[in-house]
Amino acid sequence: MSNALTISETGLYVEGPASGELMRKAEDANLVVEFCFSARTRSALLYAPNMTARFFDLSSGEAGAILQKFRTYGIRVALVCPPGSVRFSGRFGELIAEENRSPYFRFFESVEAAREWLA
Repeated sequence: MSNALTISETGLYVEGPASGELMRKAEDANLVVEFCFSARTRSALLYAPNMTARFFDLSSGEAGAILQKFRTYGIRVALVCPPGSVRFSGRFGELIAEENRSPYFRFFESVEAAREWLA
């Protein structure tokens, strides 16, 4: 997995592949945390395809486990999720609204907005 993550040109954050798979299971969030630490940053830019297959289904519990892992280690994550790119479970919108008020995890419609928040 570490080959799929890169360090941004500014060195301020690590970045997942824009259209590729990154995490297959919730425990793979550990690898993102480890890569951040090895890159000496506490920020990551991820894309919707980087998340687990069931991340956007709240009933799976994967979103909660992944977000808690990032919070525990103080990793700020910007998730680029353009409108219509994924199907959310019924109450996922509530999670988005709550997380967008936190300093650790935010959803963005564009990569530009996500990069601006991480900077």
